Amino acid sequence: MDVRILGPFTVRLDGKSIVPSAAKPRQILALLVLRAEQVVTVPTLMEEIWGDQIPRSAATTLQTYILHLRRQVRAALRAEEGIDAKDVIATSLGGYRLAVRPCSSDVREFQTLSTRGLKALEANDPHTASALLRKALDLWRGQALVDVPTGRVLSVDLLGLEEQRIRVLEQRIEADLMLGRHAALLAELRMLVAKYPMNENLTAQLMTAFYRSGALWRALNAFQTLRKTLIDELGVEPSSRIQRLHQAMLSG
Repeated sequence: MDVRILGPFTVRLDGKSIVPSAAKPRQILALLVLRAEQVVTVPTLMEEIWGDQIPRSAATTLQTYILHLRRQVRAALRAEEGIDAKDVIATSLGGYRLAVRPCSSDVREFQTLSTRGLKALEANDPHTASALLRKALDLWRGQALVDVPTGRVLSVDLLGLEEQRIRVLEQRIEADLMLGRHAALLAELRMLVAKYPMNENLTAQLMTAFYRSGALWRALNAFQTLRKTLIDELGVEPSSRIQRLHQAMLSG
């Protein structure tokens, strides 16, 4: 089974797609794939599909969606493999689970590369770290599950993935700063800070890139913009860490 989540949703079994075109079965498959080999309970699936508006016919309708998914699986399986669709999407006590661990998964590859990149960064090897973290980020082909409708449950799972992506992006930029690529990072960092105006790590990296490029006033202005945003939106001052960076720049 080959799974792609970091962008358009694809699941191939023996080279054949098993992703349904109907929205709700697509949601169910996405949730089962994200939690492969774990039981996803019936209440969790219902919450994902219907939220608070669960109809009386929900149990029967959910079973129909599972049957639809199993038909997709059955059509993709080779007869000589000796397994049934119920062996792939298994019924468990209280729910369902994807019983087959994906042999290829962009999420798993992203996490493996990210871990290796972080270890290289911690070992003071920015060249290796930058290359590995860049390779991990290149696996993202857009927003995760961009073509799948998402309810409460999937939205939380996808938020976790997006936070992982931002953290890896920050680590890759840190590696590039260690390599002296300050000027080359400015355009990317300015765009990211505009997109995530309350992200202190990205603002600190932008300040560092400006400062090391000889644009002290721009670095100080980035801090003031962050400070105003945090006060206006949350009523708080920037953290002591970024305030120390600001003071260090003021004192040269």
